[in-house]
Amino acid sequence: MIKNWRVNTMNKIVTTIVLSALLLGTDKAEAGSWTEDLEWKARVGYSIGGTAPLGMPATIRSIDSYSLTPSVMAGVDVRMPLSNRWGVTAGLRIENKAMKVEATTKGYRMEVVKGDSRLEGLFTGHISQEVTQWMLTLPIQASMQLGEKVALKAGPYFSLLVDKDFSGIASDGYLRQNNPVGPKINIGNKEGEWATYDFSDDMRSLQMGLAIGADWQLHEHIGLTADLSWGLTGIFNNDFKTVEQTLYPIYGTIGVYYKF
Repeated sequence: MIKNWRVNTMNKIVTTIVLSALLLGTDKAEAGSWTEDLEWKARVGYSIGGTAPLGMPATIRSIDSYSLTPSVMAGVDVRMPLSNRWGVTAGLRIENKAMKVEATTKGYRMEVVKGDSRLEGLFTGHISQEVTQWMLTLPIQASMQLGEKVALKAGPYFSLLVDKDFSGIASDGYLRQNNPVGPKINIGNKEGEWATYDFSDDMRSLQMGLAIGADWQLHEHIGLTADLSWGLTGIFNNDFKTVEQTLYPIYGTIGVYYKF
């Protein structure tokens, strides 16, 4: 119920941004002022990627499955030309960076809930992980025009999370409480036997990173876009120590844009 409400709410926000962009483009066309030098684009896209450490730690023995999720992006941006080739682009986007992954671990530090008990220690077994990050993102990028059809862009982005989820299930294994030789807690593979975890409240509300991309103009108003974003801050607060590795959101986005 809650997740369906989140999806419906975010779909409404995406629709609002796209409609606002169309109205903004209409107002701009009628303005007839210095804003005529600005270049406005509304864009939508689909993202593929994951939230992961730099280098797979030894405690994660294998990635057993990865599922595509509805990681969508919609927004509007404006480019201010500085010369015939160079310019500065800024925008506002609503986007979702999500993933579902299953993995096998050995000695992976976890804090889980099993029944009425909260347990912390080193887990060996299977985890089913879901990450969802809905965010408002402000990219600020330098752009370079390559001919009439292709533009390259690169620069930082800043994101404010409006909804976040980092939760999952630990199953088919055991937990050594506190340290590698601590009491062994068996964790089964059926409901009622497995353990759950939820670190959503420990996720950062503000993130930043770098993004690079390219726009390719197909026709007068329509074009294709491709972007790669790499988070620099990690997704958890600095004082969160349960997950030892810093996890970075790394996503590629392909989409289309409309040039006003």
